[in-house]
Amino acid sequence: MKVISQRQHEGIGIILQIESIGQESVCPRCRTKSHRVHQNHRYIVKDLPWGEQTVFLEINRRQFKCKNCRKPFSEDLEFIKKRRTYTKRLAARTLQEVLENEIHSVAKKGVVTTEEIERMLKDAAEELGQSKPSELKRLGIDEIALIKGKGNYCAVLIDLCKSKLIGILAGRTQAEISQVIRGWGTEVLEGIEEVSIDLWKGYKSLVTELMPNAQVVADRFHVMVQINQELDIQRKREKRKREDSMKSAKKSKEKVEHEQALEKLKNSKYVLLKNEKDLNQEQEMKLIQVKEVSPELKIMHELKEEIRKIYEETDNWLTGLLKLGVWLASAQKYFPKSQSTIIRWLDEIIAYFDNKTTSGIVEGINNKLKLIKRSAYGFRNFENYRIRCLLTWQINY
Repeated sequence: MKVISQRQHEGIGIILQIESIGQESVCPRCRTKSHRVHQNHRYIVKDLPWGEQTVFLEINRRQFKCKNCRKPFSEDLEFIKKRRTYTKRLAARTLQEVLENEIHSVAKKGVVTTEEIERMLKDAAEELGQSKPSELKRLGIDEIALIKGKGNYCAVLIDLCKSKLIGILAGRTQAEISQVIRGWGTEVLEGIEEVSIDLWKGYKSLVTELMPNAQVVADRFHVMVQINQELDIQRKREKRKREDSMKSAKKSKEKVEHEQALEKLKNSKYVLLKNEKDLNQEQEMKLIQVKEVSPELKIMHELKEEIRKIYEETDNWLTGLLKLGVWLASAQKYFPKSQSTIIRWLDEIIAYFDNKTTSGIVEGINNKLKLIKRSAYGFRNFENYRIRCLLTWQINY
């Protein structure tokens, strides 16, 4: 495009008269180039402001006549969507502002109206519905709680290489996820090399069915969650046992001993479940006290730390398999549920050690989704929430 003239009107802004440099256009019906201008159409659209000045573009959108079809057609202007009163770059900037604030506060600036913003959001939603992930190699499938404590979960799909949200679903069933993933097409699905999932067979079946070249990887954090749950169950059991012993103690000396042991067990959940290397000095002293009064918790905590180190320090599947084999033999008595789970998912668990693929970044994404929900004062309509979330990652990442 080239600028033909410019003028400034007080109270209105800057008006730039522009037209295309090219002398031809391509017929959208038969793709034939045409040089014959049929007529000129002038109209005005809004563009990005210049400082505090509103900018308008007065465009001559020429109409050509196709010598092949014998029908007129308007030239294509890449920077403006058809039948819109604003440029694409103004729409992109406005959407960015809306994601950081909300519609009415952006409209109050006077550059675009509320109706135009709503149209921009609708256009963006349509484009999102047609888009597919590009260069997707490592996929993460996980779930987050929309409302904490309400059992209202939705599935999230993440490009792990780009740390980018590429899908958020109203539910988390196999059928709902399958419908979205199938829409990506065979080319995208065949290009996926790894998929990190939690320990649910439904996700595993989905990957096996739809992604023939993908290695299923059991997310390490979900494995550790199960181990920590068993450790915490034992902590509660030890605490109850000491409470019962204290109540039934007949001698005051025995009662005092149980009371002192119970005091050491109180508020011990955090120090037992947190990574030992991250404990401060006070927490380390608390951990020592817990281990003094409970040999079983001492062994379980050491086993928990051992498998954490296996995950962090092992860089190939064979070494990981050997180390896990030793751990499983030691953990049979103390972590029966976790041991059984690890054996069932052994192939998917040892697959982690080659590339260290995990869905751990979902925690960061989860926090961002919560911020989006709060900044918009909640969403009664899930589709609006979904669009806003996807736009956040599309525009900012």
